[in-house]
Amino acid sequence: MKIVVGGQVDRQEIANKIKEIAGEKVEVEIMDDIQAATAIKTGNADYYFGACHTGGGGALGMAMAILTNAKCATVSMPGRGPKAEKIKEEVKNGKVAFGFTADHIDKTVTLLLKNILN
Repeated sequence: MKIVVGGQVDRQEIANKIKEIAGEKVEVEIMDDIQAATAIKTGNADYYFGACHTGGGGALGMAMAILTNAKCATVSMPGRGPKAEKIKEEVKNGKVAFGFTADHIDKTVTLLLKNILN
């Protein structure tokens, strides 16, 4: 499985967290937003994780443009941390691109990987 990391902030921190949790189960690559979303669209990657200060705009803007809203989900925003049930539902519903705020990286990446890897 390959996860690409886009978004506007803390990409290396997100990649490090993915590697810490998933280890050898996933390949992780940091890309700019257009490359990352295109990798999903072409089947060269399985999931997109991105962070920004709002959880949507800078984290998912290009992913939404390339993959459509049907494949993208904002899973945390300022003042609204990630919810386990929402993340479980979004993964189950076939979402492959996830945006969140940088201050929720630990919890969000943990919940996403728990649902993706199970």
